Amino acid sequence: MLRLSGPKALSLFRTEKLLQELQAINRHISALSARYVHFVNVDGPTLPAEQLTQLEQLLDYGDALKTTADDGFPILVIPREGTISPWSSKATEIAQRCGLVGVLRLERAIEYRLTVQEDAEVSADLASLAETLYDRMTQAICLESECPDIFEQAEPKPLATIAVLEAGRDALVQADESLGLALSADEIDYLLTSFQDLGRDPTDVELMMFAQANSEHCRHKIFNAQWTLDGVEQGQTLFGMIRNTYHCNPKGVLSAYSDNSSVIEGSPAQVFIRNPITGQYGYVDEDAHVLMKVETHNHPTAISPHPGAATGSGGEIRDEGATGLGSQTKAGLTGFSVSNLKIPGCRSPGKLITVSLSVLLRHWLLCLRRQLAVPRLIMNLGVRI
Repeated sequence: MLRLSGPKALSLFRTEKLLQELQAINRHISALSARYVHFVNVDGPTLPAEQLTQLEQLLDYGDALKTTADDGFPILVIPREGTISPWSSKATEIAQRCGLVGVLRLERAIEYRLTVQEDAEVSADLASLAETLYDRMTQAICLESECPDIFEQAEPKPLATIAVLEAGRDALVQADESLGLALSADEIDYLLTSFQDLGRDPTDVELMMFAQANSEHCRHKIFNAQWTLDGVEQGQTLFGMIRNTYHCNPKGVLSAYSDNSSVIEGSPAQVFIRNPITGQYGYVDEDAHVLMKVETHNHPTAISPHPGAATGSGGEIRDEGATGLGSQTKAGLTGFSVSNLKIPGCRSPGKLITVSLSVLLRHWLLCLRRQLAVPRLIMNLGVRI
């Protein structure tokens, strides 16, 4: 495994903000630096000199950190054990496509250095300081002397069987706790009845798949559930009520509730595109329909905001490119839905977000109507309490 130093990981603004949070925990911390560190899993003891030079060029994507490697108390934030970060997947593929066949996998960590005032001690506050520096859902921390092999692959565990027929509901309750399935009481009852009717015990894989398929990732389960209002069973599910709008007025809609995206009629336009036969680019007259996609991410965004938001963005791009004959992303709108923030002097804090989104959307639709080139635009709107 090779270790290569990378550029600084945080902007000046983010560094100063993080330093203030650390100083609130331990006032003896006087400075903070952060840089990326790249780990390379290679096929052999090392890479040939030519490939190593090429890899260093690929990993030169930012400003270098001006401090020396030995400045401050080191804390290394690495991807959580047993996981592969999104950065790793993309970087590894890029390296291999560039001909670096000796690179089996790339991974990235962040090395923080805390400068402490002379004769001060931070070890007692290390746990609290670390909580500020990493996301425990997707990352782990380690000291230089304790860093594990992040490329180590564990052997798959053997299939386990949960003794439901013998121990009954208690077996499912124990499995729910030990496997971290987060099953509700009615789900446990459902599983108990189902496997008793089947006359066999479930495996841990089956329970894990059930928990994932029925998670509240996007509220699919609740949206498709039968429900009652004041004791009266409703004729449509919540999702059925949403679909009903289209059924009542489908005019101008080419595709709805299919492929995770919807398409409405556009207008004729000249599209600058590559001819797959000649390989030459030119304008082609065709209908430019509008594809729209909404991605909701209640979980894991609420407990791990940045990876959750990245997952949502990836889901948007994936579904837009895979609907029908495919499309290209022209604009992305990110909204953060919250309750009343009670901001002084602002009666309707949510209205600010709505206005900003609507202004951008009108501008985007105007560009489409005039057949103008629309740049890839991603707008992140958030409110900090």
